[in-house]
Amino acid sequence: MNLDDLTARFSGSTESQEKAIFSTLFIAGNKLQTIFDSRIPEVSLKQFMLLSIVRQSKEQLTFTQLGNLLGCSRQNIKKLADVLMKKGFITIQQSPHDIRAMCICPTEKVSDYFANDFLEYQKELKYLFEVYTDEEIETLFILLSKLYAGIENLEKKAAD
Repeated sequence: MNLDDLTARFSGSTESQEKAIFSTLFIAGNKLQTIFDSRIPEVSLKQFMLLSIVRQSKEQLTFTQLGNLLGCSRQNIKKLADVLMKKGFITIQQSPHDIRAMCICPTEKVSDYFANDFLEYQKELKYLFEVYTDEEIETLFILLSKLYAGIENLEKKAAD
C-alpha cells in the first residue's frame, strides 16, 4: 500500500478523514522526530523543543508550565532538563514566584547554539514547507492552531 492508496481509502467520509488526520499527526510526529534526532547536533528533538520554549519565554517557566506547553508531564521536563543541564545548556533554579517550584534558565550556550550550530539545519527546515504556497501556510497555521482547541476538548472529556 502506498500513500495514494491510503489517501483514496480514507477520503470516502468525514469519519474516515478524521481517522486519517489522527493517524497522519501521529506518523508525521514520529517521522519528524526521527529526522531531527539524526540531524540536529548535540540535542534530541524533545530537548530542542524545550530549549526553544525556554529561549523564547520572557519569564522563567516552571517544570509544570513547560510540561503544559510541550504536552508532557513535569517529570518528563525534569528528565530533559537534567540532560540539558549536564550539557551546559541550562541551569535549574528555584522559581522567584513559588519556592516549591523549579525553573529552567538558559545559559549563554543556548544563544550560541541557536546562532551557530542550529543555523545550518534551520535552513534545511525550509524543505519541509517549500511544498506549500504562502496562502497554504497561513491556512495550515490557522487549522493547526484550531487543532489545539480540539485537543483541549479531548482533554476535558478524558478528565470527566
